[in-house]
Amino acid sequence: LALAILLWVVAARLRTGSGLPDGEVIYDDAGAGRDGNRPLFSKRYGLAGKPDYLVRRGRTVTPVEVKSGPAPVRPRDGHVLQLAAYCLLVEDQLGAQVRHGIIRYDDREFTIDWDDDLRQSLFDALADMRAGASARSHEHPARCRACSVRAFCDESLA
Repeated sequence: LALAILLWVVAARLRTGSGLPDGEVIYDDAGAGRDGNRPLFSKRYGLAGKPDYLVRRGRTVTPVEVKSGPAPVRPRDGHVLQLAAYCLLVEDQLGAQVRHGIIRYDDREFTIDWDDDLRQSLFDALADMRAGASARSHEHPARCRACSVRAFCDESLA
């Protein structure tokens, strides 16, 4: 019993130091489970991605994206849109409720609300990217070979 209590205390301290929110880690592409998870893929939105962590608490899932280096004054737009993509994928693929996501830098973290404004910003960015699709990896074998979701892509050149 004493050993179980000691292990529980150690695990709680490690969890606090990790910067992850309370809840069950259901997806880990940054720690021990790295490369053990398939990408989240949505045919509906034509979107795929591998968040660093997904943490479930009740019916809510929180995507967590970990960035190396010190935090900027405010999170970079590209990092926010990447997190937004994970929020959309979680809703679409897991059917879970997403209220916010977290971007964690070495010295600070930002909680980003998943709201209608961010959703629209993501859709606008996706539309812009699709309009410039001539640079997509499906037409460039070297980019396709280096793509992290190539094995799951219906348009893979390899």
